[in-house]
Amino acid sequence: MIPLSLADKGEDMIIRKVGGNPEIRKHLETLGFVVGGSVQLISELDGNVIVNVKESRIAISKEMATKIFV
Repeated sequence: MIPLSLADKGEDMIIRKVGGNPEIRKHLETLGFVVGGSVQLISELDGNVIVNVKESRIAISKEMATKIFV
């Protein structure tokens, strides 16, 4: 299990854990980052990432990406 920020680009992955305080977990859940869901890293720049989740492209900060484990 690794943080999303360290994952390989272009590979389909399954979300194993979403960390952080309850407010952050709820925010990530509303964006589609749920345990068992599929995610794909599109690009990374200085730790900030763009991902495909639930057929949408979403940009998240490095801080948020380190709370999502795949």
